[in-house]
Amino acid sequence: MPLDSRVTVAILNWNGLAHLQQFLPSVVSYSGEAIILVIDNASTDPSVGWIKNNYPKVELHILPENMGFTGGYNEALNHIKTEYVVLLNSDVEVS
Repeated sequence: MPLDSRVTVAILNWNGLAHLQQFLPSVVSYSGEAIILVIDNASTDPSVGWIKNNYPKVELHILPENMGFTGGYNEALNHIKTEYVVLLNSDVEVS
């Protein structure tokens, strides 16, 4: 089944600018109509600004504090409305 707007690709980020710069382009390229959501776990690096400037169609869910791996994903999952969700580590290149 091709990815479409019934799918959210959710990526948890914490100070992961280098990972985002390296791997987010492939996620955007190969995700079709899927919603790409980066959950920012209260980063202090410029990753949020980089996403806003370079990938304005990528949705951001910015957490006010670092909630850890499971806490960050669980918080975001409470707000995702699509039928399917793909949880993708920020250091994964897709093809």
